[in-house]
Amino acid sequence: MCIFSRNAGVSNTNIFARPGADGRQFLVYSMTVKADDELAMILPLPVPKDTKEDAVKFLNLEKYPTFFDDLRKGWPEPVTRGGAKPGGLGAPPKEDKLKVVEVGSFVASFVPALKDFARLDEKFRLPDGTWDKLPQYKGYGFAVFQLKKGEKTVHPMAFDFPTAVKKIYFPTVHIHDGKVTEKAKFDHTLYAQGISGEAVLAWEESPQPAGLFMTKLKEAHGIVDDKDHLYRRKLVGNLKNEDTLA
Repeated sequence: MCIFSRNAGVSNTNIFARPGADGRQFLVYSMTVKADDELAMILPLPVPKDTKEDAVKFLNLEKYPTFFDDLRKGWPEPVTRGGAKPGGLGAPPKEDKLKVVEVGSFVASFVPALKDFARLDEKFRLPDGTWDKLPQYKGYGFAVFQLKKGEKTVHPMAFDFPTAVKKIYFPTVHIHDGKVTEKAKFDHTLYAQGISGEAVLAWEESPQPAGLFMTKLKEAHGIVDDKDHLYRRKLVGNLKNEDTLA
């Protein structure tokens, strides 16, 4: 889950993050969403002050819809002597308008600051007063993805952005239809590269580097380092409603 401009049912959220060059960070997001109306998914970004409107680079992963499926291959499930995976039959679990960029099957915008939401269509904004309940995002920028109504698994949404924090940032705060709660129901799997220090203790490392099990890295726009191992962390259950740093 994340921040939605209208009410939506969301499950199976996957996020990948890795430090990039020159003070930037890669971020890839995917989930299954069900909505009765068009809506926006909003990802807060800890960008430096006065970041320009063109500072976020959106990356098209439409040709790599199995990006997160391949990430999961970094942790092969054990196989019993009969050939089936434990617990089943071997089947896997299931003003001036802001610039709008077509990225595969959706369109995206970068909102440089809170005041710039006025430049988006009203249906893609949060209800009045919502941001007042979220003072931690003062000074942030926002990646906004406009989604159509219906039920679908969205192909991975990817971009890189200039970051003002030294740690790897995952936007995991939940807000649906303007409702801000202290705790929220999580169904997230986080993936990362570039984790170091004590942060490693909270993550599970892949036995092999990414280049040995990811099949279409040429379609990944340099998001994944083929020579580096991956790290994974699962956030499941009723947890504190906050972003995640590693």
